[in-house]
Amino acid sequence: MAFLGADWDRTLALIRSQLHSDVSLLEDTNDRILSNNGKLLRPMISLLIARAIALPTEDSAHYAAATELFHNATLMHDDVADKSTERRGRPTIAALLGPSAAVLIGDYWLARAVDLVVSSSHYREAIPLFSRTLTDLAEGEMLQMEKASSGDTTVADYLRIIHCKTGSLFCAAAETAALSVEASAGQYAAARAFADAFGKAFQIKDDILDYVGTDALGKPVGVDLREQKITLPLLGALEGSRHEEEIRAKVREIPAHPEYCDEIRAFVRERDGIGFAIKRLETWVLRAEEALAAFSDGPAKGFLTEIARYNMWREV
Repeated sequence: MAFLGADWDRTLALIRSQLHSDVSLLEDTNDRILSNNGKLLRPMISLLIARAIALPTEDSAHYAAATELFHNATLMHDDVADKSTERRGRPTIAALLGPSAAVLIGDYWLARAVDLVVSSSHYREAIPLFSRTLTDLAEGEMLQMEKASSGDTTVADYLRIIHCKTGSLFCAAAETAALSVEASAGQYAAARAFADAFGKAFQIKDDILDYVGTDALGKPVGVDLREQKITLPLLGALEGSRHEEEIRAKVREIPAHPEYCDEIRAFVRERDGIGFAIKRLETWVLRAEEALAAFSDGPAKGFLTEIARYNMWREV
């Protein structure tokens, strides 16, 4: 990203240097992951938050790099838990090398992220933020598994799950960025509010795309329903429907009756569950924009606004 200049280059260099290993298989696999490293939204948001408040510091780069390492570590672990064979249009590490290797490589990325955090000058305040995120991720995954089995997910359950699984790391990225430049209490709160709203919007958009997306999404569509996940489009379709219990029962029976997926997707279309989800998406995008009012006008704030709005139209 040209606007971030040397700060961006320093962050990318930190990511690469942290992952260096003299174990050839690990080094080659890390290079493979970095060559297909996704949107890099977390370090981008981290540095933009820091820049919106003050000049980024060495800690800013450390925390921005750490968020990307944390993110990819959790993706490798998720792919094992979900038995996913494809991510970002390519085979997962679990599919290529097996689940044991994927867990070990994820652990390596996680350890290298921790090293970046503990070597920062604000490590005493930053460690609890990243620790909270790891706790949230584990609880979110377990709650999602519990609800997939019971089929009784509510909107409140859904919002908790997406905060834990997606929003929490965005919050850590924003809060540590604010910490790195010694933000005021108001700026710190605004950074967290932006990240929390952005994270929810980001996951809602992903869940919409799982119903209406294409292969360009970088992963097979329709996966959530096959895994018995009741996400916002289905929750919207269920609202006020006299067929709610029937549909929830079919979700619980998907492992034995995969053909129910097509029936449930048709139900979501007929009840305009996508429209319901889009309205909620718009609400969270607006909340993210409103949180930025605490920052002075400038390019960094402008880019953060564009990133928030990006969730309205992105197709990947």
